[in-house]
Order: sequence, then C-alpha cells, then structure tokens
Amino acid sequence: MPYFYRAPGPQAHPVPKDARTTHSSGQSFEQLRQECLQRGTLFEDADFPASNSSLFYSERPQVPFVWKRPGEIVKNPEFIIGGATRTDICQGELGDCWLLAAIASLTLNQKALARVVPQDQSFGPGYAGIFHFRFWQHSEWLDVVIDDRLPTFRDRLVFLHSADHNEFWSALLEKAYAKLNGSYEALKGGSTIEAMEDFTGGVAETFQTKEAPENFYEILEKALKRGSLLGCFIDTRNAAESEARTPFGLIKGHAYTVTGTDQVNLQGQKIELIRVRNPWGQVEWNGSWSDSSPEWRSVGPAEQKRLCHTALDDGEFWMAFKDFKAHFDKVEICNLTPDVLEEDTVHKWEVTVHQGSWVRGSTAGGCRNFLDTFWTNPQIKLSLTEKDEGQEQCSFLVALMQKDRRKLKRFGANMLTIGYAIYQCPDKDEHLNKDFFRYHASQARSKTFINLREVSDRFKLPPGDYILIPSTFEPHQEADFCLRIFSEKKAITRDMDGNVDIDLPEPPKPTPSDQETEEEQRFRALFKQVAGEDMEVTAEELEYVLNAVLQKKKDIKFKKLSLISCKNIISLMDTSGNGKLEFDEFKVFWDKLKQWINLFLRFDADKSGTMSTYELRTALKAAGFQLSSHLLQLIVLRYADEELQLDFDDFLNCLVRLENASRVFQALSTKNKEFIHLNINEFINLAMNI
Repeated sequence: MPYFYRAPGPQAHPVPKDARTTHSSGQSFEQLRQECLQRGTLFEDADFPASNSSLFYSERPQVPFVWKRPGEIVKNPEFIIGGATRTDICQGELGDCWLLAAIASLTLNQKALARVVPQDQSFGPGYAGIFHFRFWQHSEWLDVVIDDRLPTFRDRLVFLHSADHNEFWSALLEKAYAKLNGSYEALKGGSTIEAMEDFTGGVAETFQTKEAPENFYEILEKALKRGSLLGCFIDTRNAAESEARTPFGLIKGHAYTVTGTDQVNLQGQKIELIRVRNPWGQVEWNGSWSDSSPEWRSVGPAEQKRLCHTALDDGEFWMAFKDFKAHFDKVEICNLTPDVLEEDTVHKWEVTVHQGSWVRGSTAGGCRNFLDTFWTNPQIKLSLTEKDEGQEQCSFLVALMQKDRRKLKRFGANMLTIGYAIYQCPDKDEHLNKDFFRYHASQARSKTFINLREVSDRFKLPPGDYILIPSTFEPHQEADFCLRIFSEKKAITRDMDGNVDIDLPEPPKPTPSDQETEEEQRFRALFKQVAGEDMEVTAEELEYVLNAVLQKKKDIKFKKLSLISCKNIISLMDTSGNGKLEFDEFKVFWDKLKQWINLFLRFDADKSGTMSTYELRTALKAAGFQLSSHLLQLIVLRYADEELQLDFDDFLNCLVRLENASRVFQALSTKNKEFIHLNINEFINLAMNI
C-alpha cells in the first residue's frame, strides 16, 4: 500500500555523507559495533535474521543451507585483498547477474566504490561480526547494517563470492543489498542500471546498439573516463532463450559489464576494441579478438601487457567494437551527473526532487489514452527561466522512478509501466482539468511507457512554464514515485497538488418574518410541523426528515444518514450553541443541501446515482474546496466503496466535515493567531481523521 504524505515542494539532492541510519534500534553502525565489543559478543541482526525468511519468500532451499561467519568458513578471512576489483565478483546460485554486473562496474570507480563500501571495517582489530554498506534510494542515502553470517553449503558460499575464497566484501555487499530489498529471492531478475543507480545516485540512459549514434564508441569511451558505470546485454525473444548460449559463447538475456575501450594497430589499421566481463567469472566470447584468437599474434607482447590480455577463462574478454554492436542489443550507462557524453565540458547541474504517489481513486489516472482520469494524476509545474549558453532553448532531463517494487515482490507487486508527458502551462496557477487535456497536445513526453524502475529522457524547450505529469500507463494502479529534474540552468518547480484553498461564501442573513416570500412562509410552516412547538430541530428529528426526503429522490443512490452525521450537520449550522437548529439555521442548511444535491447530480457523469472518485476533486472545488492530493487521498480512502464510487450520503458527510473543519480553523486563527500552529492543510487533515 503506498504511503501518502509528502513534504510540500521540491527537495534538495542529498550527498552521501548524509546517509541515514536504517537499523530498527535507531543506532548507527559504530554504536552497534561498540556495544558488541563492550559485551564481548558478535552482532546478530534481528532485522535480517539468519533464517529462510531472509533467503526466499515463495520457495524453500533445495538443499539445507547453513549460515556461517567467514571465520567459520576459512582460517584467515579478509574483507578486501589487494583492493576491490572486478575479479572479486563471481556469481553463485542466484539469478542476480544484473546486480553482479553493476558491482563489477562499480569497482572501476574507486571513489564511488569507497562510498558504497566504507573502508572502516575489517576482520582485524575492532571486528564484532558487523558490517555496513551505503545505498542510494529515491534521492536518499541509506546506511545498511548487517551481521556477517552468510548462507553456505558444504562450507562454500552459495551466492556471490570472490575468486579468492578468503575475501568476503562482495558476498557481504550482496547480503546488504538483499536486506535492503527484503530477501535474497527479491534480487532474482533485474536491470543492471537499477543497481548502478543505487550505488551512485546517478541518472541512467539506455542505447540500442543498432540505433546508436555514429560516435557511439566515443560516447562509451568518454563515459568510462568520467567514471560512469556501463552494462550491456542481448535481448531474448521468449523465455526459452533466457541464458541460452550463442555459437560465439555469449549468453542471451544475461547482464555483462563494459570494463574498458582501447585501440590496437593491426597491419597498419586501427581497430576499435571494447572489453566486456561476464559476472559468472567464466564463459567468454570466442570470436575475433577473444582470449585465444589468432588476431593477438599480430600484437606485440608490450601492447598485450598494456591491454591486460590473458588467455584465462576468467569471464573477461576483448572483442572488436563492430562485433560488439552486432551481437549485443542494449547498453545501459549510469552517469554520475547528467552531462551529455558528446560534449567535452562538464556542467554543474541543478537538481530538484519530487516525491509522490499514484493512489487508486484519486491520483492514479493512467496515461493520456484515458482522458476521463488522466487529469487527476499528480501535476508538477516546471518554470524554465534561463536559456542555455548561446542557445535559444533550455536543456533539462527528467527521470521518473517507481519506488520499492522489488521490495514488494513478496506481496505480488511487479514493475508498473510508467512514463510522463509535458504540457505548456496556461496562465492558471491550479490543477489543470479534463477539458485542458482534451484540447491541448503535449510539448514533450518520455520516449515510451515501459515497465522499468526508471524512465529518463533529455529535452530542450523554450523558456516558459510547463506542467509535467507522471503516470502509469493503466489507470487505478498504485505506487509511490520519485521524480528528479536535472537542468543546466536554475529551474523552478512546484507541486500543483499541495495547496489547500477554501473559498466558502458567508451564510446569508435571515429574512425578517414580515418580509418573507410566499415560498418562505410555506417552508416555515413545514419547519413548524417537524420542529414542534419549541421551533427547534434536534439531531433525531433531522435524521428522520433527511432520510425521509432523500430516500424519495430516484436520481441519487442513498443508504441512510446516521445520527452522528446529523449531529455533525447541527454542529456546522448551529450558531447559538444550543445543539439544535432554529428556523433560520435550518433554512440555510436546506438551501445548502439543495446546492449539494445539484452538485452531486452534475458530477454524476454516467447518471448512475453515484459519483466517481475521479470527479470528486472537481466537485469539491465547485463547492468551494480546492484540496491537496494528500487530503483527497484520505477522503477517497474514508468514503469511497470498492468500485471507487460515492453515494450521496458519503458525499454529504464529506462536505459537512470539510466545512466544519475549515470554519473552525478560520474562527480560531482569527481570534488567536498564536494558538494555531498548523496551516489549513494540516488542520483539515487532522480534523478529517478525528
């Protein structure tokens, strides 16, 4: 279930030193380690226990795994031996080659590696069976603590391990990432770029090799020099092709790491080469420029040494770039900053972050194909104020990420198909309605809607105001999302759904009895019949009258108003404070009730007698309430049925509570400004939950 409340407005892009402690105890890695050292015990992580629940959620191990600490597996365990390198990553019995390819790529950038794998830990002095790693999650760095108990079978690590059996940093990193995502099983299947972003906080770009630009080799070369992480793979057409080996020794549907580019002279001709690594630590390309291919005989020993060429079956190999483009289908690049790889200059990018939710019934409107609900999606205003240097347009990159889907796999959640559209903003500072999208086309949009964790694209648009709408492809699909906007120049962004604006008319003054119209006189006589001699209506009398009247209306669906609802109505209209409605108060309410009935009928689009929750935002606005998405989500959860419909009694209860809350807030804030420390949004939120 998505969580709803978000801090209003854009957030700053955090730096790694701000990594947040995540252990349930609230203690940091160092605090936990010192506590263990003082007690003379080894750390045992209750948050990720050494049990089957941490391994799998849908199956049981086929063999009995035994959790052991490195010191119980080998005599002299080491955290890192001779520096962390790509040869330290050998895949085990888990289908997480995508993660391993990202780890191998991470080892090529020592600064990024040191950020993820802190160097303040070892099996030497100060060892307490506890380690920690840092990961980026949705614009926040997290410090993940684990104990060093690892799953083994016959004293060998079952999952990721190093080629050197005394080295354990890579196995512990995999365990920390499994904890972050809920279990080892949650790591089965994925995109290399997902882990690359979690290791860097960078932004991803994907290239189809068959459609890549002419200078694609230079792009890859420049990316590697800038410390970007690169992965590649071969597409599969069906499930049967997954991990099938081609005649050239490559594995389909398998994640590889790009680890280098270089050129060699062959018979007076420069050959562009690219170095690729299989995270299995074996099984290599066997075509031209492979480890034992005849092409290497024409290359001198010094040149071979410079290129680190060996004939070992260690999973790493060179191949001609033309063969790379012919055999691999896709390259994923995780840039540590969004600098265009075709350019030589490094820019300072401005970054803003918006956190939000798609909630069924209120803000999960689907793509533009679903016009009736598309407009209900979250809307972010983007103001481009400064042109690029020497240009007439403004450059920016939009990255939309769906959150925690891997962690939710155990509950049946899959990656949703997501994307976004960008529209020219009209001269209105409010949530755009359905009619706007009926008559206006988008100025830009994501290249495709796709079921990846993140969708990102670059754009150039003239200076001006725009509305960016992130959405799932299908409506009614729930998820939390993180939207990042990178711009070369300062761009101003604002959530169009965070404001609460209440515009309620003052109740009309009563008409003196000697000036009443004939209709008003008939209404007074009717009121006397209901109220009795005291000429005051109690909550019980109001309950009887309203239910009798509303149940006679055939064009609205109505269950029954409760006594509590009628007491709320009296609380709203009672100006004398006696807990009853006098004639003038009852008359004001009756006029208001007729207005609300007309509103309900107006927004009952299919004339079913009920109102869709997707029409609720507009209906409430027509009644004087412009609400934030968060408040709207709460109202839908409280009043809508499983079909996302509201009967009239639900609509009436909602309006009464909203008006009650807003009038109380106005009264309190007018009388004692120092007493009210909440804004209108927070106050109504509190009142709707009471």
